Amino acid sequence: MNFQQLRIVRETVRRNFNLTEVANALFTSQSGVSKHIKDLEDELGIELFVRRGKRLLGLTDPGKELIEIVERILVDTGNIKRLGQQFSARDEGQLVIATTHAQARYVLPQVVADFRRAFPKVRLTLHQGSPTEIASMLASGEADIGICTETLATVGALITFPFYTWHHGVIVPPGHPLEKEKHLTLEALAQWPVITYHEGFTGRGNIDRTFAKAGLAPDIVMSAMDTDVLKAYVELGLGVGIIAAMTFDTKRDQSLRLVDAGHLFDANTTVIGVRRGVYLRNYAYRFIELCTPILTEATVRAAVAAEPGKAPEGGPSHLAKAMPSLVAAAVEGEKARARRT
Repeated sequence: MNFQQLRIVRETVRRNFNLTEVANALFTSQSGVSKHIKDLEDELGIELFVRRGKRLLGLTDPGKELIEIVERILVDTGNIKRLGQQFSARDEGQLVIATTHAQARYVLPQVVADFRRAFPKVRLTLHQGSPTEIASMLASGEADIGICTETLATVGALITFPFYTWHHGVIVPPGHPLEKEKHLTLEALAQWPVITYHEGFTGRGNIDRTFAKAGLAPDIVMSAMDTDVLKAYVELGLGVGIIAAMTFDTKRDQSLRLVDAGHLFDANTTVIGVRRGVYLRNYAYRFIELCTPILTEATVRAAVAAEPGKAPEGGPSHLAKAMPSLVAAAVEGEKARARRT
């Protein structure tokens, strides 16, 4: 048994049992992949994969149990490497943050700037993607930290922490009738074409549920993943926008008006996620703490090391109760920077 065999087993599951893709991902040949799998099965005396001819269709029952062990072994192998790097080059390395456009554009700039000043030798990569892509990157080890509102909390391999809470707001061109509404209602909003986020992004599910609960079917004429795209089309007068309120800046968005809608839609919580059991470098803990000081290294480390389903003593179980709405603090630095420029 060797690590290459274990990597091949893991990659085979990740690539939906397509051995050509497994070979490409691991820079080897398809015949070599097949041989490694066969050698491991022979050594263990069990079949790991369900087959139809030469095709792999899925995992056998022993294979399902083995893949959990393989994942733990390979995570710990990576942990050993990171442990060595932690002490041989404490303030050097790479940190990959996977997040959505809204977080990268409106919430994280000041955090990133503060981090770069504190750790100038760390290569920081900010990868934008969908919540599903972010979860996948965390689970596979491609990203160290994930930040978004959807999906992460539902993935068993990940541990999540509340970052901040936020509400949706409505944006309109100056002089629009909704701007004069003293207390905006869903009924008034539903009378206009709506421009908002694509399904699965930035609280879109919350928006849909709110309208459905009220028995309303808004005319959503456009959806996008990018808040700046939504703003551009609202400026053209193609509809009223429902956006994350913290993405509106009175200085930058002078051609738009923000109408309060906090009373219409439930609050959303953006979370910070990391892989359960992973060894994080000191600067990764520092990045999280820069996001919100309540998430100290001790708190995060205890939660990451805890067994699934067991809250660590003094761990994150109290955070949801203790966490205030931190959005103003999270974006204040970015707004201050914008005013200076």
